[in-house]
Amino acid sequence: MRRVASLWRRALARAIPRSFGEIDARALEDLEERLITADFGVRASQRFVEAVEEAAREEGAGDGDGLRRVLAGSIRAVFEGDDEGGLAVADTAPTVYLMVGVNGVGKTTTVGKIAHRLAAEGRSVIVAAADTYRAGATRQLERWTQRAGAGFVRGKPGGDPAAVAYDALSAATARGADVVLVDTAGRLHTHKDLMKELAKVERVIRGRHEGAPHETLLVLDATVGQNGLVQAREFSRYVTVTGIVLAKMDSTARGGIVVALREELGIPVRLVGVGEDPQDLEPFDPDDFVQGILGAP
Repeated sequence: MRRVASLWRRALARAIPRSFGEIDARALEDLEERLITADFGVRASQRFVEAVEEAAREEGAGDGDGLRRVLAGSIRAVFEGDDEGGLAVADTAPTVYLMVGVNGVGKTTTVGKIAHRLAAEGRSVIVAAADTYRAGATRQLERWTQRAGAGFVRGKPGGDPAAVAYDALSAATARGADVVLVDTAGRLHTHKDLMKELAKVERVIRGRHEGAPHETLLVLDATVGQNGLVQAREFSRYVTVTGIVLAKMDSTARGGIVVALREELGIPVRLVGVGEDPQDLEPFDPDDFVQGILGAP
């Protein structure tokens, strides 16, 4: 967890002033600009600045440490009630996680990491390679699955992704597996036909197993900033996005997008990718995030 907190500190180092001087219009404008640049989103940034301004007017709240605590507290409140990285678990097995995202965000790698994480917890996992368009993606996912010791279900090249998901659920039921991870092809959110295909996958899963998918996780590249907000908004038009996996967090100098996603769309960040190895996937912990903002060691 300390590694995750240090990543947040690095990502937010230029966003939050190390100390507050005189709180005047210029200082508040600078703070707002920093927050927006760090991808906190316009609405959230304005609200946080207003909280600092109000606190500065109150007796005893004008010192730098006090103002930083006000800012950190306002940001922490955005995540109030979120399960800290906890993924839903079905009352009746298998639990089904549907993975979605645009091309090149690291989705297949993320699926492999989740399979590794669940297997390490002692759960039996089946991975469905519902990206039937790219043979390379299937081979990559199969290698990750083998490393995790999970089961693997593939479809015919160019076949129906929904059929692969259905077959994986049938296999999981027959084998008594705990979890099914359904990987889907990366697709641009602007391609309506492909997005409708994704909606079909979700419908078929829902029809095959009551309550499924128990999580629909959108994988976002942390380096794309506010474009991630656009992606989340558009994917949510076609499937019920229940959580975000923020990949490539170790490659970005920003990180406030987690606030914008929660503030503007109400979607919690569940997991954070912090490297290339199988174990480099951590639950999103709001306290680690706020610790990064405060710059605490």
